[in-house]
Amino acid sequence: MSEERAPAVMPETQAPWPARDGLRITGVRAIVTAPEGLPLVVVRVDTSDPGLYGFGCATFTQRFHAVVAAVDQHVGPMLIGRHPADIEDITRMVHLSSYWRGGPVLNSALSGVDQALWDIAGKRAGMPVYELLGGRVRAAADTYLHASGATIEQALADAQQILDAGYRNVRLQAGGPGLGTYGAPGTPGGYPDAPYPDGWDVQQYLRDTPKLFAAAREVLGETPNLMHDVHHRLTVKQAVALARALEPYRLFFLEDPIPLELYDRLPELRAAAPMPIAVGEQVASVADAARLVAGGGVDLLRLHISAIGGLTPARKLVALCELTGVGTAWHAPADVSPIGAACNVALDVSSPAFSIQEGHLWPDPVREVFPGTLDPRNGYLYPNDAPGWGIEVDEKAAAKYPAVTHLHERWSARVRRPDGGIEAP
Repeated sequence: MSEERAPAVMPETQAPWPARDGLRITGVRAIVTAPEGLPLVVVRVDTSDPGLYGFGCATFTQRFHAVVAAVDQHVGPMLIGRHPADIEDITRMVHLSSYWRGGPVLNSALSGVDQALWDIAGKRAGMPVYELLGGRVRAAADTYLHASGATIEQALADAQQILDAGYRNVRLQAGGPGLGTYGAPGTPGGYPDAPYPDGWDVQQYLRDTPKLFAAAREVLGETPNLMHDVHHRLTVKQAVALARALEPYRLFFLEDPIPLELYDRLPELRAAAPMPIAVGEQVASVADAARLVAGGGVDLLRLHISAIGGLTPARKLVALCELTGVGTAWHAPADVSPIGAACNVALDVSSPAFSIQEGHLWPDPVREVFPGTLDPRNGYLYPNDAPGWGIEVDEKAAAKYPAVTHLHERWSARVRRPDGGIEAP
């Protein structure tokens, strides 16, 4: 009796072609730390060369436990034995492998892997990542910071401090009765006769926001670029009304005026708005982002790069933006790790599509955990010239700042109107 032989099956982790050398991925794991209070997730990819490893940003603050599980239990094991240079093939394999693909959890896990592989590529080449993308078309990325306050006066005082520090661009948010607007403190109990006295009243917001920018132009002058984030809380008609009311104050952009669920109406809104419309931070699919650009609904694309899968898909969107006249303004507040911020800046300085970059002033604990964190100078972010991202992760320091299920995860579901209805976060 002839011996039965199992069919030759290539392991999923083995590439369908021989690599040119013996370098292989030997380990993939997630690292979670919260040096500023918000959970940050990074992925470390190790190789068979003990001194060669890479880091990538996989931060999805509100669901960081799910991202860690995806990295450690699902995505990581698929990469063992692969050559780290095969970035395009590896990222496509990970993207397609789950059958029900996409979404911010899986894409954040993919982003961490993808950015770590680009970090390794830069280290192997002895080049910063932006040089792998074609080199600089500008020296640095012009940035903006957030100014806010419970009152218009407090918000403008905060903005003046930012301008005095050398910045030319400010996002303005002022509070109001109840919770105020997103990104600014409000007045507790602002609607005492309402079922939910700490609620957010859209009509109050529509009345007060033009007053904020009228005062801003009077106090701050004509030169600064001013922005405002609605944070998805208006209907299309309300957003058009706000945009037209703000026309005299020449906003650099109006951010996220309508909810993600209404993005099919962005072309209508964009056509009616007198200032550029910036959207995209809630988009969790490169295909959805591409349709957003190609469909004419956006002037500035504000993706959270971790949510779409990392640098590899983002650089393709950058090319699409360049060809269609859309600018980039990547999402980068405190819930983007310094590695994710470095990825943003690598794209900023290497692409003609760049418009402006959201900035964040990292406190000392973050710099302790992430040596090499980018430091703005005179309102500009310069990329590191060290190979890869030029940023390390001190895991002993990271362990000093453990992440917990942060209150931020529950806060967004509690933003209500005075009548008690939940507002879009």
